[in-house]
Amino acid sequence: MSRPPRAIVLAAGRGERMRPLTDTCPKPLLPVRGRPLIEWHLVALAAAGVREVVINAAWLEEQFPAVLGDGERFGQRLHYRFEGRDHGGALETAGGIANALPWLAPEGDDAPFWVVSGDVFLPGFGFSPADVAAFGARPGLLAELWLVPNAPHHPRGDFGIDAQGLAVADAAERYTWASVGLFRPSMFAGIPPGTRLPLRPRLDAAIAQRRLAARLWPGEWTDVGTPERLAALNAG
Repeated sequence: MSRPPRAIVLAAGRGERMRPLTDTCPKPLLPVRGRPLIEWHLVALAAAGVREVVINAAWLEEQFPAVLGDGERFGQRLHYRFEGRDHGGALETAGGIANALPWLAPEGDDAPFWVVSGDVFLPGFGFSPADVAAFGARPGLLAELWLVPNAPHHPRGDFGIDAQGLAVADAAERYTWASVGLFRPSMFAGIPPGTRLPLRPRLDAAIAQRRLAARLWPGEWTDVGTPERLAALNAG
């Protein structure tokens, strides 16, 4: 690749299940083990050499730059996309990524970038440059997802993995998407900036084309989706 990969941390959601905690604080800024949840991603991305990071925000969006600043203390430049201010509310996952493409793919090429949700905790995930290089060497793929064993609150999972390392929708053994992956800009082709659009239809289309890779993540992972899960993390 001609330049280091970029990343987007998805942080636009309302966090309804986390209320009342999220009535006054966006979920990615809630503290986990001594720092805002989103900072765990920023520190890990910086350690992997990712210097340009987009944060899309909507709910209480003004709090993100107030807490995180411009990224200098992480050794990064943070670019904020304020979906509430600019579009009247969150654009969902595919819409939010498409809206950030000018920052994620500034050279107009199809170089991969990292996507990670701001409300998951996976402290050992390294955003490995080797994984980026390996994915970049497979130009036929649109994305690669990291999957985890199913949690009790999501027992059916999302996807299986076939013998070729590709994601499949129907499988005897399914896993949960860990909300982290590598994506190419072409995954979001044809989505006008400001469009509200979920990601799952794009993933299903990539599966149908056999252009979506998947692998298992064996490390710690938590979907910080309820006050009880947040309290358990901090107690641990």
